[in-house]
Amino acid sequence: MQIFLSVLAGLLWGGLCGLVNMLLTKKMASGSAQQISSLGVIRTAVDLVALAAVYFTRSLLPLRFEYTLIATAVALSLVGIISAFRLSASMKG
Repeated sequence: MQIFLSVLAGLLWGGLCGLVNMLLTKKMASGSAQQISSLGVIRTAVDLVALAAVYFTRSLLPLRFEYTLIATAVALSLVGIISAFRLSASMKG
């Protein structure tokens, strides 16, 4: 049960941070060249903060750290892939 809760918490946290990345990308994609070039740095910073939050709360939460960390990374990746497909589809037509 602890593993299930750890994976669920990681997926929810990673999904939430992935949504923040998606909203930032949507807002800044139609901006200036400077905004677009800084977008990668901002997205990476959001990912690092999400993973660091899991790392630094590992002793505070009664969850299995390794499962939570992996689930967070998976959710960040999946939401990033989905948002890239949605953004490219909206640019086509």
